[in-house]
Amino acid sequence: MHDPTTLLLPPPRSTSRLPGRWTVPPRPAISGGEDLGPANGVLCRALAQLGLEPRATTGDAALRLRLDPAAGGHPQGYVLSAGREGATVASPSPAGLFYGASTLVQWLAVAGRRRPDGTIEVPAIRIDDRPSFAHRGVMLDVSRDKVPTMSTLYALVDRLAGWKINQLQLYVEHTFAYRGHEVVWRDASPLTGEEMRQLDAYCRQRFVELVPNQQSFGHFHRWLIHPPYRSLAECPEGIDHPFSRRREPYGLCPIDPGSLALIEDLYAQLLPNFTSRQLNAGLDETLDLGRGRSAAACAARGKTTVYLDFVRRVHELAGRHGRRLQLWGDVILEHPERLEELPADVVALAWGYEADHPFATVAAQLARSGREFYLCPGTSSWLSFAGRTDNALRNLASAARHGRTHGAAGLLITDWGDCGHLQPLPASWPGLVAGAAFAWNAGAARDPLAAPWAALLDRHVYGPGEALGAATLALGNAYRRTGTPSVNGSALFHLLIHPEDDLTHPRYRGLTAAALEATAAHLVAAVGLLPADGGLERRELVWVAELLRLAVDLGRARLEAGAEHPPAALPASLRRRLATRLDDLIAEHRPLWLARNRDGGRRDSVARFDPLRRLLR
Repeated sequence: MHDPTTLLLPPPRSTSRLPGRWTVPPRPAISGGEDLGPANGVLCRALAQLGLEPRATTGDAALRLRLDPAAGGHPQGYVLSAGREGATVASPSPAGLFYGASTLVQWLAVAGRRRPDGTIEVPAIRIDDRPSFAHRGVMLDVSRDKVPTMSTLYALVDRLAGWKINQLQLYVEHTFAYRGHEVVWRDASPLTGEEMRQLDAYCRQRFVELVPNQQSFGHFHRWLIHPPYRSLAECPEGIDHPFSRRREPYGLCPIDPGSLALIEDLYAQLLPNFTSRQLNAGLDETLDLGRGRSAAACAARGKTTVYLDFVRRVHELAGRHGRRLQLWGDVILEHPERLEELPADVVALAWGYEADHPFATVAAQLARSGREFYLCPGTSSWLSFAGRTDNALRNLASAARHGRTHGAAGLLITDWGDCGHLQPLPASWPGLVAGAAFAWNAGAARDPLAAPWAALLDRHVYGPGEALGAATLALGNAYRRTGTPSVNGSALFHLLIHPEDDLTHPRYRGLTAAALEATAAHLVAAVGLLPADGGLERRELVWVAELLRLAVDLGRARLEAGAEHPPAALPASLRRRLATRLDDLIAEHRPLWLARNRDGGRRDSVARFDPLRRLLR
């Protein structure tokens, strides 16, 4: 059995178990809550779910919410005490009271015991808590094919807010319904302005800032492939880039006035739907800068200068709309000596997704520049089907530790969807849970593999009685058995999605028949951890396991045939058996996708399996 304090998410800074117990009556009175709607609401909903009947009072109360400037040691901090005299949550702010109430709700759930008389008993406790980072965010990719339904987004916000996440970004390339640009988003099931306003209000009620996000330089290929926009491209004839199988235009030309005119139109339509005064304009991975129409300007003034000039113009546009600019830091961090040329109020977002990413170096460079910055690790879910559990935990922990040391203003947990967003949501949960834990309490990142992650997943994601956490973690560690480098993805993913590459490709270095045998055994053990019955999450995990098994069997067959041989060289009978399994998995993709997401993008996602289908026929 776990100490119930280890099942609180995020882990508090300080917990003290006190003598005695708190007995919650069947009709607990709450004082101070009427003017503190979110904190009062989270308590009332949780108590009602426990079969109790909470009521407001101005007199003596079993539960007391109190604004106290001295409590918590931080504007978002709180003090929670529960004992024989009832429970009190005190904080300098309504947000802190909401966080304290969320912790109290969790304590009732993990440590409470119902008595025959209908009351609930929990051990007495005092918690003194405050965040390591003022800004604790999650960025969800809604452009690489998968646009969630509103019910999925609302449920995600509820969970994240309860874990004390206070910023959400939806990564947009082309999935907002811009007026006059229907050709770009017509088949994407985009988010509308009304939906963004509804989501913004929902987030605000839970102390989550919904930050607008729109790519504004690179990653613009979803626009530039269309004739009305192609002339704005840096390379209208197209380039080969890692985000598409086709040669196509990729980034805007920074010296074309039309690029800024288009961006201004997008901002004018997007930003009024958000109450946040920030804007993430992307401005990362400018892969074709200087390779086309701006080549002469880059040769004369330098590529970094051209880049910074465009950043300043985008900064001016954001300022006209009353927004503070966020940008990804990868381009400017190639020349850290020029960080101080960024506008002074820019927030730099430094991303890195491997366990050994040099966050210490990057954070020190950003701190010296005087610019506010976030460190941005990831869930490691993408390009993997199942995630990369241990890599995610170490990557997130490293960002939290070094961000805390060097004064980062925030931690932004990224969840990408490269190559069709083929991973289902359970692949992201370990990273989101651990990221929330470390963003609130960086001290918990000292030993990232030590926490009871399976129990935390079962408690806070899947629900009591749904023992899926251990299988989720185990499937996410299948990548480790392959013996391959597994950088920014897993070899098992690439075996299915890039079957045209022979097995001498660097991503398969170390792949052997023995390693795949070990992987197959690992998958059998992981599936054995699943309960016999279950709902959507179990179906998603079974689907992931079967994809990984197919990848293992394909890899073994290809190694036996010869590393240089494509799948088409395999015996016809074996190809037919593999093709049948793939067809079954493709058929299951549709209902699993539609259970959480809109239809737009689904066909593009499942088409990622087409090269393998063709080679197996």
